[in-house]
Amino acid sequence: MYLDELTAPIVRLKGVGPKRADDFSKLGLTQVRDLLLHIPREYEDRMTPVPFRAVLGGGNANTVAEVVAHDYVGRPPQHTLKVHLDDGTGTAALVCFGRNFLERSLPVGKKIRVFGAFAPRYGELQASQFEFEPAETPARAFGKILPLYPLAGGLTHAAVRTAVEAALAGYARHLDDELPDSVRSRNRFPSIADALETIHFPKTLGDVPLARERLAYGELFSLQLSIAKRAIDRAARAREPIALPVALRDTVASSLPFPLTQDQQTVLDEIHADVCADRPMARLLQGDVGSGKTLVAFLACLPAIEAGFQAAMMAPTELLARQHAENAARYLESAGVRVAFLSGSVGEAGRRPLLEAIADGRVDLVIGTHAVFSASVEFRRLRIVVVDEQQRFGVLQRLALTKKGTDPDLLLMTATPIPRTLALTVFGDMNVSTIKTMPPGRQPIETHLARHGNEKKVYDWVRRELDAGRQAYFVYPLIERSDAVELRDAESMHETLTGLFAPHATALIHSRRSEDEKRRIMASFVSGEIRVLVATSIVEVGVDVPNATCLVVEHAERFGLAALHQLRGRVGRGRHKSYAFFVYAENLTEEAKDRLKVLLSESDGFAIAEHDLRIRGPGELSGMRQSGYLRFRVADLARDMAIMNSARAACFEILENDPGLEASENASLRQLIDRTRSEEECV
Repeated sequence: MYLDELTAPIVRLKGVGPKRADDFSKLGLTQVRDLLLHIPREYEDRMTPVPFRAVLGGGNANTVAEVVAHDYVGRPPQHTLKVHLDDGTGTAALVCFGRNFLERSLPVGKKIRVFGAFAPRYGELQASQFEFEPAETPARAFGKILPLYPLAGGLTHAAVRTAVEAALAGYARHLDDELPDSVRSRNRFPSIADALETIHFPKTLGDVPLARERLAYGELFSLQLSIAKRAIDRAARAREPIALPVALRDTVASSLPFPLTQDQQTVLDEIHADVCADRPMARLLQGDVGSGKTLVAFLACLPAIEAGFQAAMMAPTELLARQHAENAARYLESAGVRVAFLSGSVGEAGRRPLLEAIADGRVDLVIGTHAVFSASVEFRRLRIVVVDEQQRFGVLQRLALTKKGTDPDLLLMTATPIPRTLALTVFGDMNVSTIKTMPPGRQPIETHLARHGNEKKVYDWVRRELDAGRQAYFVYPLIERSDAVELRDAESMHETLTGLFAPHATALIHSRRSEDEKRRIMASFVSGEIRVLVATSIVEVGVDVPNATCLVVEHAERFGLAALHQLRGRVGRGRHKSYAFFVYAENLTEEAKDRLKVLLSESDGFAIAEHDLRIRGPGELSGMRQSGYLRFRVADLARDMAIMNSARAACFEILENDPGLEASENASLRQLIDRTRSEEECV
């Protein structure tokens, strides 16, 4: 049995009852494998003697001492026992808050092993947090390295140690190793069983780094094996290369009211080389907010459309998908491209003829929401699939759309740039194109931070912009008031702002509004009829109103760094100077302070993405948790890049020599691939 197959519930372990299992679940530990990968946060060295003399200025003592006296401080019945010790190098006192009963366990003259955090207080060395055991008995909690764990609920370190010992004895010591022998021997790794034993109960602190590296390598190897297998399989899917025409693409590009940037042209050339090749394209297109990715995607579809194929584009929200469809119609329909919009809100009367037209090939480019990959949608000759804001879709949703054609080309797009470390993980089987230069005319956005209580200055600034004919967004973390948290909400603030900015028209938009309402409100905002749009983060992506020059995000500390940068990209799209105001509450966490400082100092989305990785870690970025990836218990991409590169190289080497993993020494890897795919299907 392999580690990732240890799905037995944690309650089966000796000493773990329902109450303790509930405490473990608060840490996300529900199965035996979870517990085995609950890595100690630090260790207590109870092997190395540390006498009282060595900690006179404060620190952990680990010594054998004799009880020399008792006394009490305070008045009965609230008085507190003090036990005075002498270890031959010096004296110290144990202050037994709430534990006066220890007088019986620690009589004068008794010798004990003692470990505790000692500090000089009131002219003597004292500890109130300590452990001890009789010196004349065999050592139980001394003479070894003890692990300290992240805790929750009523858990103690001792309780976690007991459960881990049961998991090691009952399960881990019988595990098979998923790493091939050749990989283990090359890296001088211990077995998975030995690594788990060592990471929890090391014989010396020097043994910990290799055990941790072995476990981190295993996690990264599993991920990279799946990525490498996809890349190798895709490369094996040969197709007839075709010289797709570019006349239609060049005609549309030359008719645009602005020239393409050099980055846009370079990316178009990269994509065109892929779609003409003898292997299906798998490419990630990343670019900052407003860099012109969507236009590139439209143009990239045209060679296939000109050759008689179809294209599909999927966006995460109806608002964004509809805007893409409207823009595609504006740019492409005059050149004869037949564009259709499809979402779940399209009624049956319109849906049936639309599906027939797609199936018959009378639609060239289908743009929509997840409805595009539903079972009822059939294409005649689907050649290229574009997924916008790809991080909002799971792996299977993307795969479902590619299965609508015969190995169609896949282009994923994101306005949240992927840090280099993450590009090698989730997108390690793809080529990456980047648009860094912004189209001419994009205005730099002046960013300000304001504390709650000082927002009147912000409102006055917005008022001046409105009076000058401009428009503004106000964004809130909640739709309506909540009793659970004291936060401003969009509905309440819509009423406030309507009065504050009268006679300028104000409207409210959020996810609970019907699609017809959202469409009507956005059309009125685009036309300038509505001057102030009060919203939730529904406007985070895709909304393009050049006349909007002010963005105000209240409770900015409640939003992620990438989301705040995306929201900031709603302004600065026209010829007028634009402003972003991030209003924050008191008592910020350190993480929230970091986010706001980065936002104030950085405007480059690529730099912001690297900061976001540092602040939040990889698991929360780019929607990867929903993709079934990066559920790391041990590996840390910010620290383990070298380990990942090593694992990646090993995986590609194995698969290039044995693409089907048919060799007997790779049998465990075949099973690992199957288990990984099964897990992805559960996402």
